[in-house]
Amino acid sequence: MRTALFVIDAQESFRRRPMWAAMSNPDLAASINPLVETARGNGDLVVWVRHIEPGTGNVFDPARGFVEYLPGLKPLAGEPELFKTSHNPFTTTNAQQLLVQHGVGEVAVTGIRTEQCCETTARVASDLGYRTVFVTDATSTNPIEHRDAPEGRSLEEILADPRTLGTDAIIERTEYALSGRFATVTGVDALVREWQDRASG
Repeated sequence: MRTALFVIDAQESFRRRPMWAAMSNPDLAASINPLVETARGNGDLVVWVRHIEPGTGNVFDPARGFVEYLPGLKPLAGEPELFKTSHNPFTTTNAQQLLVQHGVGEVAVTGIRTEQCCETTARVASDLGYRTVFVTDATSTNPIEHRDAPEGRSLEEILADPRTLGTDAIIERTEYALSGRFATVTGVDALVREWQDRASG
């Protein structure tokens, strides 16, 4: 069974927002790279996905120059690079066609944000019939404001609000929602060992 490692939205756009200071796992590249190296060594597929919002003028607008990979992450020549405009890459790119072409049966999900684009990718991959692995400690997210919170608050105000959902709670809820339903929830070290054992077996 061939694997596709998805690196979702691990891009400079997020570092340009004040909320980056409150992100879980800010050194995300160091968590993703062991999986990238293992997948490459096994001859598996690494799929690089970036989110774009053309014409908006925000940090996801390619014209701003921030739709670049986080420092330390770099595709090799020939590895697929996709630009999505939806939460998951299957809806607005040829991701599924790529997986079919490469005989992929397993999808592993990493990137930004844990409960948003990463979780949505895992759910859709599962619904499409792929064995799906969610590598929680190779994802990152930020605190979420309460739905009734006023707009335009500073990061300090957001973090001081007791209604703000913290990153630990977000991660825990995501794992609860995915595990046993949409994905196998795992960590970087465990998945690297699994892939190495599979390759040597």
